[in-house]
Amino acid sequence: MAAVIWVTSLIPTWGGDTTSGRVGMTARTAQRSTSSTTFRFFRSSQSRLVKTALGGWQVSGIVTLSSGLPINIGLSGNQSGNGLPAASNRPNLTGSVSYPHTVAQWFDKTAFTAPAVGAFGTLGHNALRGPGRDNWNLSLFKSFLLSEARGSRLEFRAESFNTWNHTQFHDVSTNLGDNKFGQVTSAFEPRIFQLGMKIVF
Repeated sequence: MAAVIWVTSLIPTWGGDTTSGRVGMTARTAQRSTSSTTFRFFRSSQSRLVKTALGGWQVSGIVTLSSGLPINIGLSGNQSGNGLPAASNRPNLTGSVSYPHTVAQWFDKTAFTAPAVGAFGTLGHNALRGPGRDNWNLSLFKSFLLSEARGSRLEFRAESFNTWNHTQFHDVSTNLGDNKFGQVTSAFEPRIFQLGMKIVF
């Protein structure tokens, strides 16, 4: 399953101005797929031991691949709203925006400067894009028949989240004037494994 979404909206600001920009949930490329496969190796084996131990395993997974959501660059301190209630101000865009994509510098923060006191910045709403995701959750499971007459079985399940242990950044500091401006401030969980076993009788 794949979806591509692009939305442009007019966002009113103080002073009667409007700014064209992305809405907060816009993602240019978002893909999420789920698959389940049953491996049929050794199911026709004459050996009951081989057939039971190696046949009938199932693998399923959820894969999420997406571009980052838009992020809105703001200002810290007294210029954040120019003294107006519930107002939001942004910096001036004075250079070309690049993305080093590092923890210390997700985007090039030298491309922005604070506007003059009392003025609103020229940068558009949600003009930059935050970190995307490349996440794989996989599971391996199988039922072992213990007694056909009683219908008892042993169910085994192994699951992994963020299977390939990709570093997946999450939040970025977005206020010019903050000492962490442009830095990545959080990330999604690293790889997690879990095992489960259940007896049905």
